[in-house]
Amino acid sequence: MDNNLKEIYLAGGCFWGTEKYLSNIHGIVSTDVGYANGNTENPSYQEVCHNNTGHAETVRVFYDPKQIRLEFILTLYYDVIDPTSVNRQGGDTGTQYRTGIYYVDEKDLPIIQQSIQELSTHYEKPIAIEVLPLRNYYLAEEYHQKYLDKNPNGYCHIHHAKFEQAKAAVDDVLK
Repeated sequence: MDNNLKEIYLAGGCFWGTEKYLSNIHGIVSTDVGYANGNTENPSYQEVCHNNTGHAETVRVFYDPKQIRLEFILTLYYDVIDPTSVNRQGGDTGTQYRTGIYYVDEKDLPIIQQSIQELSTHYEKPIAIEVLPLRNYYLAEEYHQKYLDKNPNGYCHIHHAKFEQAKAAVDDVLK
């Protein structure tokens, strides 16, 4: 991967839709899906779904900071999650469907914290997004990668119109 790229890990419910949405955003160079910040090594999808591994379904995002800022990515991410919901997004429930922002660069933490603070001003309920350093990330099975590209009519908790909105989103600050 290009050394000029940055990475962030975003959990937002079922990773199929979250990955499709994020991969449509200009400046995001690549995405894949996996299991983050759990308690076991190399979990399978079945293990994660039975709530006994502690992992969150997560999208790994590589982005070009010359084309898009982390703040903008987070703003778009917030648009497709319920940031006040605990262990649930859409019809999906369980700890694996929690929301989370997992960072690998400590310099990203103040940006994330400021973004969450701004987000909280729009809600009466507390923000439930987990913000932690990335402890571990295991790539999900191949059939999960780019799932909605392979299965256009597959299940998705994110409305398909959001995918088109993501394609149109441009980080004007960097223009």
